[in-house]
Order: sequence, then structure tokens, then C-alpha cells
Amino acid sequence: MPSDNAIPPSWQGVLAPVLATPEAQRLGGFLRAEEAAGKTIHPPQGTRLAALDLTPLDAVKVVILGQDPYHGAGQAHGLSFSVQPGVKVPPSLVNIYKELETDLGLPRPAHGNLTSWARQGVLLLNAALTVEDGKPASHQGKGWEAITDAVVGAVAAKAEPCVFMLWGNHARKKAERVAGLGADSHHLILTAPHPSPLSAHTGWFGSRHFSRANAFLEAHGRGAVDWRV
Repeated sequence: MPSDNAIPPSWQGVLAPVLATPEAQRLGGFLRAEEAAGKTIHPPQGTRLAALDLTPLDAVKVVILGQDPYHGAGQAHGLSFSVQPGVKVPPSLVNIYKELETDLGLPRPAHGNLTSWARQGVLLLNAALTVEDGKPASHQGKGWEAITDAVVGAVAAKAEPCVFMLWGNHARKKAERVAGLGADSHHLILTAPHPSPLSAHTGWFGSRHFSRANAFLEAHGRGAVDWRV
């Protein structure tokens, strides 16, 4: 694990055992070698654990699982599906906003920064937390999965009911590996096709995940998420 990304306090107990494993050590070595070779890695150092920093474990209400960060310059900043202010809203996020408009009547935002969600307990997590510039999925299978599996598992182990939004086959398969997310789970597990333009019309639109999540959270005394951006 690279030293520039300190583990936020609330996640240290969860991740300390994982970071001591050979898999995590290989990840750190891989990232250092890639950067030493002059490759551009997204998001930049110091922001790769932003999801954990902005959403402490005890605050998590909702988990939205992505696959890996955006691979274009200036886009990724450590939160799945989110981009920096001033960056064009990516197509998948455009479709997320369309569903928010249909589901909750919210106007489509002009920017793509989802930090306000993260600060309310929405863990915007990718399976891999880095990617090489211009090469989607290039850091999958390099060690991040053990770390992010531990994060998902820690949320699944929480006594408080949470909502897991699993969009696309990759997110569903990741959740299936985690104990506590079976059919008898006390959490709400919402699945739908990925919101990308390739699959959004096969069931993402009309899934109403946002209103369903809020109804569940309110019914369990956890308070609704304000999905306005």
C-alpha cells in the first residue's frame, strides 16, 4: 500500500490486517514501479482513499460500487462515478442524473462532483482504486480487490441496516464474495444493469434505487439521503 495514502482512522482496524498481506505489499510495489516508469496514474496520490476519508465506517448508510476510476486526465478524485468540478459529466453519471430526475424529480446538476453524497454516508467505492491513464481496468487484479473486499465486508458486518446499490455484473459479483450479503441479509441489496449508455436501457432506467433506498433508511430510523447534488 503506498505510503502517501494514510488509512482514515475509522477504517484502520478493518484494513490493518489486509495491508499486512503479501497481496497488499505487491500492490504497493506495483504502483511504485508504474509511477517510477513515468506512467500517469489516476486519481493522483493523496486522493486514492477519498471515499474512506469522507465516509467513516460508522457513518455508512449506502454503498455504491463502481469498477475502477475514470481513466481520463483530471476526472477521478477518489469517489466512484464522481468527477472534479469543471469536468464534463461522464455518460454514466448523466444517466444516473436522468434516473434521479425520474425517480425523485430532482433537476439534473450541471457538475459531476458527488462529495455531498459521500458526506451523508454514501460510500462511493470502486473495486480498484487506481487506473493507468487511458487504460480502463488496467489495475484490476493487482491487489486492490482484497482491500475493497474488506471495506465492503466491514459494512456488511454492521448491525445497522445499510443499502447496497449494485449496478452491473461486476458489482454484483463483488458483493457475492462478501459474507453478510446473502439472501438472509438485514441490509437492502438493490441490483440493476450498469448506468452506462451500453446497458442503461436494459433496466437501469426505472429501477428507482434512490427512492427505494430512502424508504428503507427511513423505515429503519437511519434518515434519508438528500440526493441533490
